[in-house]
Amino acid sequence: MRVVLAPDKFKGSLTAAQVAAAVGAGLRQSRPDVTLTLLPVADGGDGTVDAALSAGYTRVRVEAVGPTGRPVATSYAVRGGQAVIELANVVGLDLLPAGGPDPMGASTYGLGLVIRHALDRGAQRIALGVGGSASTDGGLGMLQALGASVLDHTGGELGSGGGALSSVAAMRLDGLHRRLGEVEILVACDVDNPLLGPRGAARVFGPQKGADPEQVGRLEYGLDRWAGVVRDATGHDCAAVSGAGAAGGTAFAAMALMGAQVRSGIGLVLELVGFAAALPGADLVVTGEGSLDEQSLAGKAPVGVARAATEAGVPVVAVAGRCLLSPTRLRDAGIRAAYPLSDLEPDVARSMAGAPGLLTRLGLRIAGEWLR
Repeated sequence: MRVVLAPDKFKGSLTAAQVAAAVGAGLRQSRPDVTLTLLPVADGGDGTVDAALSAGYTRVRVEAVGPTGRPVATSYAVRGGQAVIELANVVGLDLLPAGGPDPMGASTYGLGLVIRHALDRGAQRIALGVGGSASTDGGLGMLQALGASVLDHTGGELGSGGGALSSVAAMRLDGLHRRLGEVEILVACDVDNPLLGPRGAARVFGPQKGADPEQVGRLEYGLDRWAGVVRDATGHDCAAVSGAGAAGGTAFAAMALMGAQVRSGIGLVLELVGFAAALPGADLVVTGEGSLDEQSLAGKAPVGVARAATEAGVPVVAVAGRCLLSPTRLRDAGIRAAYPLSDLEPDVARSMAGAPGLLTRLGLRIAGEWLR
């Protein structure tokens, strides 16, 4: 028997690799002859670099700055000419000082530093996971770090953060990194929001990053000015493109000035880790995440895994901290059965603390029901 283990992380409890290892331990206890292929995955947010590393990529460490400008040690993954960079690893919400939001000042400058590092090392293709952003700066900081000169109405260099966009007046691109035109850039995200408007970056995601109604209005105004400046400088109007509002508008800047293409987060990660090549001859795929719920159906990792495996004719089951989907909803998503930790331990705190052992017990149950 051969089983592919492709779970996402259990946020706040276990990494995707730890989930896969714990379930695998239970499968092996029941079936010592089973062959396991461990391919932890992510959906373009935190864990994307770890997924690439688990699949054989090499870690590259780099010094950058976090969302508020403080120094941060981060890393990305490389294999051959491919680099995998994760926004959450350098300017994500979890890197805000003391966890406090900074909706007007948080910047993507550190992300640009990491991209520059990859370009300087000769990357030919960059996969950029943009989930978990702390900022709504329209990718301003990222472009500044890559050499763009962004000016205010006085002709001086614009400051950082989404709040500064209210004063943006012009941009010069002669200093932009020379290799950007040579590199394929793919943005991994699972939102289809435009940059502006009721479904745009400021109004939908600004409050999630700590912006009050007055700040949301200022961010919307600034992003609108920014879209005009970018259009004038590049001739490209990407503000209304599906996905442009991802990561506080970072995807917008990547599209307009870096020629980036937006791809499904889980779809791109599955490609990076070689998921399709692991399916032939597999008897079962085990996926999962902390909470299987309605959000999972909107393109999260387990459903992406299930769809790909089902197309290849391999049955899929899922482990989870909790499952809020009916058996019918699960089957419609390609998941034959779900095995939540809450079945074994209803207390959430104890379930999270004891997750490795509980997942091993679920692995034993899965083996008994699916590896006969």
